[in-house]
Amino acid sequence: MEEVRVRIAPSPSGNLHVGTARTALFNYLFAKKNNGKFVLRIEDTDAERTSQEYIDNIFDSLKALGLNWDEGPDVGGPYGPYTQSERFDIYPKYVQELLDKGFAYECFCTPEELEAEKEEASANKKPYVYTKKCENLTDEEKAKLRAEGRKPAIRFNIAKAQKAFHKDSMLVFDDLVKGELHVDTDLLGDFVILKSNGTPTYNFAVVIDDMLMKISHVIRGEDHISNTFKQILIFEALGAEVPKFGHLGMILAPDRSKLSKRHGATAVSEFVEKGYLTDALINFVALLGWAPSDGQEVKSVDAIAQDFRINEISSSNSIFEYDKLNWMNSHYIKMLPIEELKERLKPYLTKYDLTELSDTEYTRMVEITYEPLTLLSDITDAVPYFFGDSVEIDEQTQTEVIDTEASQDVLKAFVEQAQDWTWTEENLHEKLEVFRGEFKEKGIKPKATMWAIRAAITGRTRGADMTATLAIIGKDKAIKRAKAAIK
Repeated sequence: MEEVRVRIAPSPSGNLHVGTARTALFNYLFAKKNNGKFVLRIEDTDAERTSQEYIDNIFDSLKALGLNWDEGPDVGGPYGPYTQSERFDIYPKYVQELLDKGFAYECFCTPEELEAEKEEASANKKPYVYTKKCENLTDEEKAKLRAEGRKPAIRFNIAKAQKAFHKDSMLVFDDLVKGELHVDTDLLGDFVILKSNGTPTYNFAVVIDDMLMKISHVIRGEDHISNTFKQILIFEALGAEVPKFGHLGMILAPDRSKLSKRHGATAVSEFVEKGYLTDALINFVALLGWAPSDGQEVKSVDAIAQDFRINEISSSNSIFEYDKLNWMNSHYIKMLPIEELKERLKPYLTKYDLTELSDTEYTRMVEITYEPLTLLSDITDAVPYFFGDSVEIDEQTQTEVIDTEASQDVLKAFVEQAQDWTWTEENLHEKLEVFRGEFKEKGIKPKATMWAIRAAITGRTRGADMTATLAIIGKDKAIKRAKAAIK
């Protein structure tokens, strides 16, 4: 194929999983690297599990990650429709072609008969392979079965296809990621390509869609390897060019089990909701099984695309290290301009009345609190003391800091002196320097002096720069809180 064309074909049976996002990213990078096309196809043949909510989530998540597709359900393209349920009228023609060529046959077996076959194979401790008992039914036998009300499924004839295109039962292909892969087709069994209700199966529909959409490379998870052997045979039976395949290792949790909700967020939308920046998430996901040539891990998608080499993707599974993602997200937060960061943080400050602060004060609050943020959502618990007249003080801080004799002396002096202070950061810094010096002469360490003030006014012993905090909170609130802490 002259043009590189890749696709991501999620099933809308749930929110976009981070593993699917990585597959989408590697397809996107491969397309950009090779001046190709990135196609989005929705495989919604499972009507019971499909919902519009999940379709919307797929669209929104991919767009949030910056993985914009060249062709798809919403943007169209020359090979649409790009939603599988809208393509059902396409598949019967190719089923008939396979029947006419002898590469498929009608199967009238009932579910009960097939289950009996499986049980017999299990009892004999053999892997189950369909017995092909419907392969050579006569027209009379088929008519009789139809008269009984049986509707046939259509099975693909593995042995005939293999014999037609390969010298023996061994099917081999060169995987872009894993190298040479092979299977003995005698172990596959004739699989259904069209169900008795007329619905195409995944392995058949995906081949027809890839063939008609001129997909040149199929990059997907290694859980599809067993499907790939079957799909190659269908491509060959239809006389179509077989795409090149590349299979990615799985993404595992830190304990090397399957990544699941018990480990943390797994869907892209969950990560975004928790306060991960999509730039950080996509950068992190790119490093799951691939490494930049210059060793520089923090890169934009465009920079990654220029450096991307599919043959250097690791064939092994990748570990989803939440700690590393958190570090990377913190780094990206620090890279944001303050004006943009202010807007990004607002969804996580809805429990507070931002009208209490002027824009200048809000800006300053962000400037002095964003450094330790790992997630955008961390801001919620970082700033409660900037709002409201009073603060909550936990029992340990109350007893171990505020209620001590030294702290009480500090607070009484603070309330008395602060009344006359000019309430600007610069002046507060100078006044507090003098204030700490006075108490140092009395044998109280400067750190303990500031602990007392901080604990009374913010309810905490640690936090943002104290002079800036006092300036934002304002003289009246600060003195009121300090008074409330005096016994």
